[in-house]
Amino acid sequence: MNDDLLVKYLVGETDADETAIVKDWLNASENNLKYYNDFKKIWEESLLIAAEKTTVNEDDAWKRFQNRIHEKDNVIKIPNQSYSRWLQIAASIILFCTLGWLGYSYFENKSADELIQVYASNSTINDTLPDGTIVTLNQNSSLSYKKFAGNTRPVTLKGEAFFKVAPDKTKPFIIQINDVLVKVVGTSFNVKNKNGQTTVNVETGIVKVSRNKDEVELRQGEKVVIANKQTALLKSVSKGRLYNYYRNKELVCDQTPLQELVDALNEIYNANIIIKTASLQEKPLTTIFKDQSLDQILEVIQETFTLKIERKDNQIILE
Repeated sequence: MNDDLLVKYLVGETDADETAIVKDWLNASENNLKYYNDFKKIWEESLLIAAEKTTVNEDDAWKRFQNRIHEKDNVIKIPNQSYSRWLQIAASIILFCTLGWLGYSYFENKSADELIQVYASNSTINDTLPDGTIVTLNQNSSLSYKKFAGNTRPVTLKGEAFFKVAPDKTKPFIIQINDVLVKVVGTSFNVKNKNGQTTVNVETGIVKVSRNKDEVELRQGEKVVIANKQTALLKSVSKGRLYNYYRNKELVCDQTPLQELVDALNEIYNANIIIKTASLQEKPLTTIFKDQSLDQILEVIQETFTLKIERKDNQIILE
């Protein structure tokens, strides 16, 4: 079936044989009928444009239309004069709509497949994702994702980030970090992977963490620490909020074991603090350090636990 014959059929200029051909074609399949209805709709719109005395260059539009249809044919077929004007107007509309649809589809599909990457090098950065989720990336960390077009909002994380996820119960937010999956609907939490260990701390809401077939559900104030060779996912209570330092320069200790604080200080200040006396490792500390120097923090630790601090080579020894 060609469009010329359909136009003749629409304007009532087909003979008996041509009318029979069109009707047989329409009855042959649902797709044919749909094509005809769409074609008819465009034709009717062309009549409205013509009625408004459109300034469309009919001859040029028709020639472009014919050239695209018959790219391999050097002969331009000119329809009968009785309906050529209407056909030329319709051709220009069809060509415009087709090119617009193809262009939209191309760029839409290209955009959906495009991988978006956010990278923090020497400093932390804040970014808002297309769904409204706010992410704070720690330095030397990266986040990558494609357009959220399906039933989930998947992202891939390397390093550390704090997420404040925009609520959407119909599209769970999923973070892939190595072989660990973190799934949420709308909540705030911190995810970190370093030295083969992944840690998830939840501030608000509910977070599901899974690896292979194992899964654990975390609520406010809970965390899970996953080592690469660890088989079970065991949650525990977060004693403080040491993970927030890269966001607000604040270390919140709430019955926090001294060893946990020391580990955080070593990472934040690139230090090498060692607790020489084993009994000191689990000593609890409750306080808040707000944008203080390492020496100021060590002074508080020394006075709190009445311990000795020795600096030797590149080490800071607590005993």
